[in-house]
Amino acid sequence: MPIQKLKEFLDSNQVKYVTVGHSPAYTAQELAALAHVPGKEWAKTVVVKLDGRMALAVIPASHKVVFDLLRNVSGAREVELANEREFSAMFPGCEVGAMPPFGNLFGMDVYVSEALAEDEEIAFNAGTFTELVQLPYRDFARLVEPKVAKISA
Repeated sequence: MPIQKLKEFLDSNQVKYVTVGHSPAYTAQELAALAHVPGKEWAKTVVVKLDGRMALAVIPASHKVVFDLLRNVSGAREVELANEREFSAMFPGCEVGAMPPFGNLFGMDVYVSEALAEDEEIAFNAGTFTELVQLPYRDFARLVEPKVAKISA
């Protein structure tokens, strides 16, 4: 999903957002620092497999997914990290690892860390490692309707 498609989706849903172009950065912590966004407000998108089905776990940059917690919340018997080879084709136009947390646009369930849901605003990769989007968490929640739970630490 190139940034233009994401912008069109946000615009059509009357979301106020900011996009920021920046020099290439690849880790969530590095991106948060570069954008002057607290790590707890940076939404890191992690692709997981729940009983073989792809889903997104969206967590603060400073956190890691806790698979036992995600297993309990999702009801899945088997939870594992998906590898890039398995999911790269599911995000057309996105750089691998820079997918936005809008799983609903890709036919995926989205699980959000309760720690991230406490933030007024979130920021995330916009499909590339050189552009980010920042918007109110409430708008993200309205559009994505994620399952919010303790899934990270």
